[in-house]
Amino acid sequence: MQAKPLVSIVTPSYNQARFLEATMRSVLEQDYENIEYIVIDGGSDDGSRKIIEKYADRLTYWVSEPDKGQTDAINKGFAQAKGEILAWLNSDDTYEPGAITEAAAFLQAHPEIGLVYGDANFIDEHGRVIGQFPAAQTDLARLRRGYVHIPQQAAFWRAELWQQIGPLDPSFYFAMDYDLWVRLARFGKVYYHPRPWANFRLHSDAKTIMDDDRCWPEMLRVHYRDGGGKLAPIVLKYYLRRLLAPLVTWRRRRRVKQAAEEDHV
Repeated sequence: MQAKPLVSIVTPSYNQARFLEATMRSVLEQDYENIEYIVIDGGSDDGSRKIIEKYADRLTYWVSEPDKGQTDAINKGFAQAKGEILAWLNSDDTYEPGAITEAAAFLQAHPEIGLVYGDANFIDEHGRVIGQFPAAQTDLARLRRGYVHIPQQAAFWRAELWQQIGPLDPSFYFAMDYDLWVRLARFGKVYYHPRPWANFRLHSDAKTIMDDDRCWPEMLRVHYRDGGGKLAPIVLKYYLRRLLAPLVTWRRRRRVKQAAEEDHV
C-alpha cells in the first residue's frame, strides 16, 4: 500500500479572531492523518494569538508578527512547508469534513494531474450556506480567456509544481490565486472534481465584498504580461464586468445583509 502523501495547509490571518477558530478546527478535525498545518498571523491585536496558542501543540509551525499582507503571509507559510501536496485556507473560510482525504487520494491516483479542485459553498458569517461558487472545468486556454471557475478554498496542487513556479507574486493584492492557476496550468493538468470540499465565507469585511473591483485589473496584468492582446475575451469580460460591477457588489452585499437580518427575526 502506498504511503499517504504529506499535505501542507497554510492559513494566513490578520485580525480574524471571530472566524479563525472555525477555520483552524476545520483543518485539525479532518480525518486525514498526514497533515502539517501552518498558521501565519500578521501580528493581530484582536485575540487571534490566543486562539492560535490554544492549538499550538497541533501546529507544525506558527508565527504572529507583522508582515506585508496576505500574499506575503502565504509565501512565508509555504517556505516552511514540507508536504507533497499544498493548499492554503484563508482564516474566514473552512474545509468540509473529508476534503483533504479525497483530494490527496485523487492526486495520488492520478499522477498526471497537477492541480485538483472541488466545489465550495458560499456561507455567511454564521456558517450558513447562502449559495455556491460557480466551479467548473477549466484549463490554461480558458484561464487565459478569464474563465477561472477555481474556488481557491477547494484547490490542492503538487509541491513539485510550486517549486517550479512559486512563490506567489507579492505585487498582487487580489488576483494572486488567478496568477498561480495560470502558472500551474502551464506545467500540469488542471482538473475539476465535483465534490464539496470547502466553504467560502461572505461577510461585510471580506475582500470579495470590500475590494472586488481590484480583481479584474490584476487579472489583466497577468494577461498582458503573458503576451495577451487588447481584443482578447478576458479584456472584453473586464469591460463588461466594469459595467456590471455595481450590480455584482450590490447582490453580494444584499446576500450578506439578508443573512444578517434573518438573525434578528
